[in-house]
Amino acid sequence: MSLVAVPFYQKRHRHFDQSYRNIQTRYLLDEYAAKKRASTQSSSQKSVTQESSSQRESSSERASSQTLLGGTTCRLCAKRVSTALEEEEQERKRRYHSLLAAYGEAKRERYLSELAQLEEDVHLARTHARDKLDRFALQHVDTHALRHAVGDRLAWERHSFEDRISRAPEILVRLRSHTVWERMSVKLCFTVQGFPTPVVQWYKDGSLICQAGEPGKYRIESKYGVHTLEINRADFDDTATYSAVATNVHGQVSTNAAVVVRRFHGDEEPFHSVGLPIRLPLSSVIPYTHFDVQFLEKFGVTFRREGETLTLKCTLLVTPDLKRVQPRAEWYRDDVLLKESKWTKMFFGEGQASLSFSHLNKDDEGLYTLRIVSRGGISDHSAFLFVRDADPLVMGAPGAPMDVHCHDANRDYVIVTWKPPNTTKESPVLGYFIDRCEVGTDNWVQCNDAPVKICKYPVSGLVEGRSYTFRVRAVNSAGVSRPSRASEAVAALDPLDLKRLQGIHWEGDKDIVIYQDDLEGEVQIPRPPTNVHASEISRTYVVLSWDPPTPRGKEPLMYFIEKSVVGSGTWQRENAQTAVRSPRYAVFDLAEGKSYVFRVLSANKHGLSDPSEITSPIQAQDTIVVPSAPGRVLASRNTKTSVVVQWDQPKHGEDLLGYYVDCCVAGSNVWEPCNHKPIGYNRFVVHGLTTGEQYIFRVKAVNAVGTSENSQESDVIKVQAALTVPSHPYGITLLNCDGHSMTLGWKVPKFSGGSPIIGYYVDKREGHHKNWHEVNSSPLKERILTVEGLTEGSTYEFKIAAPTWWGSGCRRIPVSSSSVRPGQRLSQVPTSGWVGTLGFFLVLLSLYRRYLLGSGEHGDS
Repeated sequence: MSLVAVPFYQKRHRHFDQSYRNIQTRYLLDEYAAKKRASTQSSSQKSVTQESSSQRESSSERASSQTLLGGTTCRLCAKRVSTALEEEEQERKRRYHSLLAAYGEAKRERYLSELAQLEEDVHLARTHARDKLDRFALQHVDTHALRHAVGDRLAWERHSFEDRISRAPEILVRLRSHTVWERMSVKLCFTVQGFPTPVVQWYKDGSLICQAGEPGKYRIESKYGVHTLEINRADFDDTATYSAVATNVHGQVSTNAAVVVRRFHGDEEPFHSVGLPIRLPLSSVIPYTHFDVQFLEKFGVTFRREGETLTLKCTLLVTPDLKRVQPRAEWYRDDVLLKESKWTKMFFGEGQASLSFSHLNKDDEGLYTLRIVSRGGISDHSAFLFVRDADPLVMGAPGAPMDVHCHDANRDYVIVTWKPPNTTKESPVLGYFIDRCEVGTDNWVQCNDAPVKICKYPVSGLVEGRSYTFRVRAVNSAGVSRPSRASEAVAALDPLDLKRLQGIHWEGDKDIVIYQDDLEGEVQIPRPPTNVHASEISRTYVVLSWDPPTPRGKEPLMYFIEKSVVGSGTWQRENAQTAVRSPRYAVFDLAEGKSYVFRVLSANKHGLSDPSEITSPIQAQDTIVVPSAPGRVLASRNTKTSVVVQWDQPKHGEDLLGYYVDCCVAGSNVWEPCNHKPIGYNRFVVHGLTTGEQYIFRVKAVNAVGTSENSQESDVIKVQAALTVPSHPYGITLLNCDGHSMTLGWKVPKFSGGSPIIGYYVDKREGHHKNWHEVNSSPLKERILTVEGLTEGSTYEFKIAAPTWWGSGCRRIPVSSSSVRPGQRLSQVPTSGWVGTLGFFLVLLSLYRRYLLGSGEHGDS
């Protein structure tokens, strides 16, 4: 009988014995059996001799023991001998079991190695057989078909393995909400799986979290599918809804959780909702609350340089002052609502509204407006912010481009656009370099070898599923400019794939994703694409777009683009080494002056489709040209340090990005830029001028191709305040009231409109009467007047006008002759009517009527 039971996989053999063992194993077993027999014989002999000797010794010892110790020594020796025999037997069994286990492990390893070798031999045999069949099949086709067949086969097999194991992201463990005390750390974790490996992005209230924006604040880690966001030393501003979005080419999933940060003193907590995972918007309270808002201090026209910090601040008086409910503060730049970002921070409360910039760029230049919105209406204030270029890295280099944006994001490329800098004092821009950086790294890579001459470029070579930011540098004859501000992050994904996903979100933790292609049935060899056309044409590239075949099927599609010079009759594969998965592709390296036609083929794992319909002839050329110069430029007075400049639009201005305005002191011929970011309208207020100095202005138009010629110069204008209507008198106070007369006092208007005030006219009317009556027919020089002949107990309204030779400003007030006390300041209510902007001749007519005709009564006009 064998020492070891035969394993199950050996019992399947018809004859199972020990012949399968190798020579070394058999030798080892024979040697072990011989040693065992020898040890058995020696042990038996020893036991016989020990028994005889023990009997003799026992008899003698028994006798002696009986006489001396009564038999105690004999029993101790017998017990000691039996213990030694038991230990020896246990040691022998232990060695036997260890040898048995080593033998079984060696046999299992030998079987596994032989099985792996067998699988490798089978795979190798199949590979050789397939190669022989392919070579045999290729011998029966011509050379042209052979080249295309081999290329298509290789291009498909490069991606077939990944397609078999690809799957959309799936969240295994979701985020969990936290409530913590201030200055504690918070760690949010979730687990996701998918292939290709999903790219995870973290958001705070819908805004992308950037570690570089607040160094040390956030820590993002990803290990073995577990993604972690750690918030260090949390404060009230960290109370928000945090979301994690995992994306790959096959889909997108998200999970979110609320983080509530609390203080030790409850009365200092902000107005956050603890029960809900989101912050309650104030807009839900504002429509039912009336606030009276007055601006006590306002920010004015500001001049700064790139790289500096700035805070625009207004001091407000909000009535009533409610702790939990406040009106809504909104900041606008050029009528575009602003949101908080890593560049801008907003604050509203404690009677202040501020907008802070951590690092100014020319992108921040514009007209800023603060609007306080409540049920009582909208109170706003506006002022312009000018941002000049930083000192260049190389003397004479241009300023940095601005407004870098990404469009038409795709799996392998994205179109980047920007605005050109103003080169009033530098040489013209020759081109631009575009740099890209993968999100989470600081490694900037230049995308183009030669400078691009237009403000648009399709960047290719992106890795699918990753996010990138972009920046642009301008080049002229002196050198390269500073880089622009980095664009917003964009993911290299095809938006059509996301539209193909129908997401059903239940109230629980489950997200069900349904592919629309599941309803289209099985598709073998795909059909050719349709509607192949050039969506964008320039001098250096052509962007082709097409519609996927219908039905598309469940299998992933690839596209191959072919081009041909018109009249050549030969086709050249454009993306032989790169598989295009999205229905858009940018074709570069087109010969200037030649016309091309294109066609597209679709492919899946089953095969290659027929070519699509051929496009119409396409020639690489710029479809837009540099705009013509703007028309007549007119400058007019505004204030003692500003001038209003207006101009006519250019006759030929396609796709304008805006205008640049330059100024020059008359006779100096030294031109300076007035704005550093293109403005989109044909009127601009130039600030920061010297009072009493004479200036000349000119304008140029800008589009993606370049800048136009300078317009004709304006007429020379002297900077001084324009003559306008004065502001109304203010601080109107009732100094005395005795029941029959009232004594009124007021203050000089804050703004005279550029001309001296002639005097003051006071009119009155009894309450609920329509007609006004003059109190004085000649202008008053003093700002105190006693009105006689009033009826006790009646209510009167007064209006005070301060005319100049350019117009009149006025206030009217209601007052009762019995319900006021001396020294009471009267409420000021603006009135319509004859008070307003009066022209020069209207003022003369009013004075003429008062002095010559002496009219005592007039109605509302």
